[in-house]
Parts: sequence; C-alpha cells; structure tokens
Amino acid sequence: MKTLQGKRALVTGGASGIGKAIAERLATEGAELVLVDLNADALRTVADEFAKRGIRVRTYTLDVTDTSRITGLREEIARDIGRIDLLVNNAGLVFGGGFLDVPLEQHLTTYRVNTLGLVAMTHAFLPDLIAGADGHVVNVASASGYIGLPFGATYASSKWAVIGFSESLALELGLQGHGHVHVTSICPSYVSTGLFDGAKAPFMTRLLTADRVAGATVRAILGNRPTVRMPWIVPTTPILKAILPFRLFYRMAAMLGVNTSMMKWRGRASR
Repeated sequence: MKTLQGKRALVTGGASGIGKAIAERLATEGAELVLVDLNADALRTVADEFAKRGIRVRTYTLDVTDTSRITGLREEIARDIGRIDLLVNNAGLVFGGGFLDVPLEQHLTTYRVNTLGLVAMTHAFLPDLIAGADGHVVNVASASGYIGLPFGATYASSKWAVIGFSESLALELGLQGHGHVHVTSICPSYVSTGLFDGAKAPFMTRLLTADRVAGATVRAILGNRPTVRMPWIVPTTPILKAILPFRLFYRMAAMLGVNTSMMKWRGRASR
C-alpha cells in the first residue's frame, strides 16, 4: 500500500497481543480501525482505551470459526462504514503438548481458528480489496510454518497452511490482473503475548515483543513485502532446510533448542 492514511483496516483478534499492537501502529499511520475479537469485554476495554487517545475505532464481536457470522459481518461493516482496504488475519491460538496428550477437539479447533477461519475471512472480504484501488491482506503465520515443531504439531502445520495459502493467493491475484492487492505473511518466532508462556526461544534469540512484530508488519504493508521473518534465525531456516540433509538439519535444530522449545509450554489457550 502506498499509504495507510484514511484506509479502513480490519484486524481479527484485535483486542489483545499482536492484533492490538498492529492496530495501534496502523492508527499511528492514519488508518481507520475495525477491530473484531471473540472476547467482547476485551474489545470494549480496547475501544475505551483507544478513544481516550483520540483513536477512531469500531468493534465487532466475532468467532472466526462461524462462517455464517463472517458473511453477516461483512454486510454489517459495509452498511456501517463501507468497504475495507486492509484485512489483517491475526486471530489464532495454540495448544501445546504431546500429540496424544492433547484432546482431539483442541487439535481440530487449532485448524478451525488458525487456518479455516483465516481462509473464510479472506474469502468474505477479498472482494472489497479487489474493488478498491489499493488493497492488502496480512496473514499472521509463524516461524513454525517453516519447520517441524514437536509438542506443537497441529499449531505448526496450521501455520504451514497459512504460508502456502498466502503465497498461492498472491500469485493468483497477479495472474487475474489484481496487482493492486498485495498479500503478506508474518512469520515471527515466539512472541511474549501469553500464548507461548513456558516456551523457550531458540539459542541466541529471545522472545519477541508484540510491538516489534507490529512495527515490522506495518513497514511490510507500506513496502508491499510478501513476508516478514523474524528474528534473524527465521530467514535462514528455509535456506538451511533446503540445502541440508533432513537428519542433519533437525540435528542442528535440536542443538539450537528448537525441537524442545515447546516441551514446557503452559500458555493461555485463548484466541
């Protein structure tokens, strides 16, 4: 996007964590905020906080796994303020633990929120972006979308899907003549929002802050960059994985503490 001034930005999971931090950064750039979240109380708190700081914001309660509600939400927002220009698919959750130790329903919920909800939101709102002059989709994925993650198998694979979806959609839009709509995947390592309490950052890295991820996200939007990978170890991961034999790569990952990083996860499982 050339500018965020006056653009309408919809952020899912916007009441806390990365979503809230991205919203704050977008507001600083002059965007008009539309925040959606499952937690109605948290939305009200954020709206009050933003209003006291002079930030214009509209809020809507939404469960991203409810596809019929998503369709209704698009119609509601269109009536209230018109088309959106920027969609930030941030809503997500994680359930850590051994695969068989985690209830099946939690595994399935991970996919419903992290992957299927993101696809449903994009399907509903992409026509808005295509109809405008300058649109953008931001999909919050994860560094785990590039690497196997023991004790977080469904979380990592849900983010693998997000990265693949983002790349495919970006290419498709270009082939269809919609080059004014860009797609960015955000792929951070562990972020200190509470979702990953107990997880351990890989060797020579530390937990990222939501604000740092938000800053990189907004810069990527304004630069129409396809990916954000942070910290420094993340951009090297797909390169090393491509050139090293499978066993050697994961032996190195084990030495860096990646393979055991989720063993003591105890984070809050909230959207």
